[in-house]
This record gives sequence, structure tokens and C-alpha cells, in this order.
Amino acid sequence: MTRPADRLIALDGVNGAALMTAARALVAESKPRRTAISTWDASGIFGEVAVADSDAGRPSARTLLLLYAADLAFRLRWEIRPALAAGRQVVAAPYIDTAIAFGRAAGLDPDWLAEIFQFALEPATRTFVDAAAARSVSERKGFLEFGVQQMVGGHSGAARLELVRRAGVQLKVLARRRRSAR
Repeated sequence: MTRPADRLIALDGVNGAALMTAARALVAESKPRRTAISTWDASGIFGEVAVADSDAGRPSARTLLLLYAADLAFRLRWEIRPALAAGRQVVAAPYIDTAIAFGRAAGLDPDWLAEIFQFALEPATRTFVDAAAARSVSERKGFLEFGVQQMVGGHSGAARLELVRRAGVQLKVLARRRRSAR
């Protein structure tokens, strides 16, 4: 990762709705009210994936993570860096740990995962939002939930739940490692 950004807060977790609730709470707590929120799919790339023809097939975890990296590069270029340059605080919900946990849960190489996100700014603060995965489809609002849905579809509830569970375990491992590295 590139140099630390002293006003960048990374929120990561398996529940997209809980991430947004936590991000909004941070904005509400912001004294000067100069806090912005950057969320996944700022580029609209995942909207395109969602409406792709069924003939396109299911994307792999690797494909979804490459798209996430492209979307994060867009967010950094058009949202995060300009807001930081203007003296604002930015809450990125999710940031990279959610994506890395998704990739690890899907069995991808940890070195490859670290490499594709090394362009990202190092956040000043990392927060793991420890909330259970959303149960209903209407509550699934995060990248991890989207990725799992794209990979396994709606017909395999047990496979979806297992992948989300493994990603949650990976997020907790990442959070512990980051705390102990300080």
C-alpha cells in the first residue's frame, strides 16, 4: 500500500448494511461535518455485472476482485484523494480488508491479493464492523454479499452462507493481525 492517509478511515465487514450504518454514524459524529463516505461500486462496474446476460456465466472470485480493484482505483482517483486533498475526512466502506477476506475465503493466494491492492492508500484507522451477514436478499448491500451472490447464485443457500462465514473468519484474522502489528 502507498503512504498513509491520516484522514482515511477504512470500515470492513461482511454486512453491507451494517457498514453503511457505521459510516453514517461516523459522519454524524464528525465535529466539523467535513466527512465523506466512499462506497463500493462508485464506478458502476458492478451494476453492469448485475445486469449481465445469463449467457455471460458466473464470474469467478478472481474476476470479482479484479473488478473491485478497478472500482477502488476509480474511488481513489475521483472520490477519496480529492476529498483528502480538500482537507476532508473520508470513510471508505468497505475498503480492502473485505475484498481480501472474500478472496481468502474463496481460496485465492494471499500474496496475489496483497499485490492487487498495493496501490491503495494506507488508512489512518481500520475498523472491523462485527455484524452478522444479512439474511434476506433485500438487506444484502455490500461487496462481499454481492460477490457471493454472483458466484453461487440464489439457489445455493448453504454454499452462500459457508462462503460468507469463511470471509467473516478471514476478516477477524486480518483485524487481529493488524492490531498485533501496531
